[in-house]
Amino acid sequence: MTLDDPFVAALAEGIADARDTDFFRLDDRLGPAELALRAKVRGFVEDSVLPVINHYWERAEFPFEVLPAFAELGVVGSQIEGYGCPGLTPLQAGIVTTELARGDGSLNTFMGVQSNLTMGTIALLGSEEQKQRWLPRMAALELIGAFALTEAAHGSDSVGLETTARREGDEWVLQGSKRWIGNASYAHVVVIWARDEADGKVKAFVMHREPDEGFPAGYDAQVITGKIGKRAILQPDIRIDGLRIPESDRLPGANSFRDAGRVLERTRGGASWESLGHALAAFEIAAAYASRREQFGGPIARFQLVQSTLAQMVAELSAIQLMCHRMAELQAEGTWTGTMASITKLATADKARRICQQARDLLGGNGLLLDFHVARHLTDMEVVHTYEGTAQIQELLIGRAITGLSAFS
Repeated sequence: MTLDDPFVAALAEGIADARDTDFFRLDDRLGPAELALRAKVRGFVEDSVLPVINHYWERAEFPFEVLPAFAELGVVGSQIEGYGCPGLTPLQAGIVTTELARGDGSLNTFMGVQSNLTMGTIALLGSEEQKQRWLPRMAALELIGAFALTEAAHGSDSVGLETTARREGDEWVLQGSKRWIGNASYAHVVVIWARDEADGKVKAFVMHREPDEGFPAGYDAQVITGKIGKRAILQPDIRIDGLRIPESDRLPGANSFRDAGRVLERTRGGASWESLGHALAAFEIAAAYASRREQFGGPIARFQLVQSTLAQMVAELSAIQLMCHRMAELQAEGTWTGTMASITKLATADKARRICQQARDLLGGNGLLLDFHVARHLTDMEVVHTYEGTAQIQELLIGRAITGLSAFS
């Protein structure tokens, strides 16, 4: 089946009929700015992303061709104020994440790495000169960023990082490795977290280059292959061997792992909004498909089991929507906590994963084809279910809050 197949074309048109997923009237609480933002990002996704993303996803290539239109949205930089960034509210940032993920998880991850992790680190921990130097160009997507914290031996236990930095005059010499670093094979600004050999404290260093320059000596990024999800975002292993970073490119506000935690704390919640985006897409496709797929003399939507499945999906979807909107309210109030984040991530990722699985089941064999998009959302949700803390890690964090006892060694 191809994209010009009449059934696929009819399905795409029918998805619009399934978009009344706001059963708890949350749209009534959105203002004109939020509604306009959603329409703008949704239009970009439908016009620029959906027509091409399956080809890039299947080839495991990043869709650079969509970046000019992406930059014109004016959303890169998310909640950062000034420096060419939009200064979005938590709710507005969540809307952007949802709409991007509703189109494609890989592009949403690109946005998260660019805006929240890399730019967010510089905005929070960088000097004024560093902010002026990098943030405006990153907001315009003239420079692409990467955030190098995770190591092969330290996934959930990121505080145990082993990459080191040694001061030599006005330079730092970095040694170590990083894994699963999105954008790192084509980035121009890479925030690298390393432990100072002298005092053992964790610090952040920026490796940067101009678009027409190659990577400096001591930095080698090899793209991880064989992924079953998020295939259109490239996530390399980085080998750092004698990489030299000037003292002027060390972020002065990063002096302990707690500072890295401050960055991560500001990004917590993104996985829940992304889960909402994947769940919305999967439900919309499944509902439209059920109303158009004919078997045994009529559309399969008339069967009780199909309606039961759709009802379960929309109930779970509504729960995700309610949790995400309440999360944005608490974040805006400044009362959002780590335990709230763990509960929300645990619940929303689990529910969205189930919705994608149910959608795949309803589509039968067609659910395995990229033309119908559900398989891409399903495997991307496998990634979301793991990052920003696996379900098991979230459960232990919640358990510690309930009992006052830590199950971590």
